[in-house]
Amino acid sequence: MTSKTVLISGASVAGPALAHFLRRDGYDVTVVERAPTLRDSGYAVDFRGAAFDVLDEMGLLDEVRAHDTKMRGTALVDETGTETGRLPAEVFAGELEVPKRELTRILHRITEGEVEYVFDDSIAALTQDDSGVTVEFERGARRRFSLVFGADGLYSKVRQLVFGPHTDALEHLGLSGVGFTTTDFLGLDRSGVLHQGNGRAIYAYGPDDGDRMAVSLSFSTSSPALDRRPREEQEHAVRAAFAGCGWVAPRLLRAMTEADDLYFSSSSQVRLDRWSHGRVALVGDAGYCAAPTSGMGTSQALIGARTLTRHLAASADDHRTAFTAYEAELRPYVAENQAKGREGARAFGGGPTG
Repeated sequence: MTSKTVLISGASVAGPALAHFLRRDGYDVTVVERAPTLRDSGYAVDFRGAAFDVLDEMGLLDEVRAHDTKMRGTALVDETGTETGRLPAEVFAGELEVPKRELTRILHRITEGEVEYVFDDSIAALTQDDSGVTVEFERGARRRFSLVFGADGLYSKVRQLVFGPHTDALEHLGLSGVGFTTTDFLGLDRSGVLHQGNGRAIYAYGPDDGDRMAVSLSFSTSSPALDRRPREEQEHAVRAAFAGCGWVAPRLLRAMTEADDLYFSSSSQVRLDRWSHGRVALVGDAGYCAAPTSGMGTSQALIGARTLTRHLAASADDHRTAFTAYEAELRPYVAENQAKGREGARAFGGGPTG
């Protein structure tokens, strides 16, 4: 390969991490992101196992550790709010947990000086040939790259264009939910509280010593269709699922309607026979999402980015050899994490529906 120009779709975690390693290895990197600015959503991400080695190699481990939420564990409560047990912090926070906005800011900061970021745009079409990939954008002019990487999440546009419709790749785990923040009227302060039963779960935690808490209302569903529906339909489904639920459910449902940071998502996994096609490859959730219930999304994103770039370097930039080796090495790790994701979904009242 004579050209070393690459395009990465997605500027969350996998994309900027991949950009960092590729730029270090001499690639000319462009990152395109649909959002108009760096995303500030998402409340906390955690790190486990080999992800620490990746952060250390990037020179970021101490800086990331400085943002540790220092969660103290989660109380299990019944329908009256009475505590019935406790879970250690590691169950939800892993070995280290930080606010997602801090991680994305750090990754953007270390790459923005050497990587071209294009916000408020997205890939519209991809055409491959023996020498490269021609990319049509929704807003920008057509451009040419030697390689294209999809690091654009569960509903990856790159995967949709190259590998087929989302329905061919997604396995729903029978669980959907809404997340938002509200006043910390439970006084959680670096701790969590969980109530579950009848196919639904209320989880709230206070990630710092402020006056806000993050809330998740999860419930059993037969498909991820609500992910793409208007907010009013999503809220209607949540209210229907939690009708008759006591404790703080009525107050949380009112807070949901008032929230300006609400997001809705389903626990789904990406299952593909291959993660690359020609000069296009997938990284992180776009290629092998293990579902939020696995607790491994961020770790997989970092490890996947590092594994891919290591094999590109080892193969002298022969993308065919590198993509094959990348997949062969990472698939057992992903399979293990996806098993955890399915187990976690069942624990919250879900489970594969097909």
